[in-house]
Amino acid sequence: MKFMENLFLATATPQGGMLGVFMPFLLMIVLFYIMMYIPEKKRKKKYGDMLSSLSLNDEIITKGGILGKVVNIQDTFIILETGPNRARIKLDKNGILSVLQSTSKEEDNIEKENKKDEENKEVGYKEN
Repeated sequence: MKFMENLFLATATPQGGMLGVFMPFLLMIVLFYIMMYIPEKKRKKKYGDMLSSLSLNDEIITKGGILGKVVNIQDTFIILETGPNRARIKLDKNGILSVLQSTSKEEDNIEKENKKDEENKEVGYKEN
C-alpha cells in the first residue's frame, strides 16, 4: 500500500506551469526573427544604397532581364538605353536588379588623364 501512495504523490507534483508549455513557441518566434527578419533588413539597406548611388552611364540589369545603360535619372524613374538601336526605356527604379558596371567620378577622372597622356605622347609633349 505504501508503494501506491508514493506513486500517487510522485505524479501529483506540478510540471512547471504554462511557461514550460509556451517556451518552445517563444523560442521558435525568436529564432524566426533572427533567421529571417535581420538578414532581410540588411539586404534592403544594401539595395537602397545601390539605388541611391546609381549614376549616369552605369550598366544595369533589370528584374525582367533587360541590360542597358542609364542615360537619365529622375526621382523614381530612370531612362535606360539598350540595344544596338539605342532604344530608350523609362523604368521604375525598383525594377533594377543590380548594377553590372558602375562608372564613378574617380574612374572618369582616371580615363580623362589617360586620354591626355596618350594625346601628349602622340604629339610629342612631355608633362613636367
